[in-house]
Amino acid sequence: MIFLIILLALLLANLPWLTNDFLFFLQKPKKNNFLIFFELIIFYFIFGAFLLFIEKQTLGNIHAQGWEFYIITFFLFLVFSFPGFIYKVVWK
Repeated sequence: MIFLIILLALLLANLPWLTNDFLFFLQKPKKNNFLIFFELIIFYFIFGAFLLFIEKQTLGNIHAQGWEFYIITFFLFLVFSFPGFIYKVVWK
């Protein structure tokens, strides 16, 4: 189960770099880095909401976390997006 969660995080973190559409449905002539970063933030919150739902369903309650937890997980999400960054920015 944990491997599926990590693979989903890798997929969601790299989607903004690999697609040309903003949030899959808004056609932009050229997606700049600001829009990609904004899309990463949106996908981080979507993924976090999904994980909170899974935690609520499996454990019955949601454990309270401090701001440090969310900052660390956001930067981990950014590290997961590194392969997409290399593909879009460095190789092209």
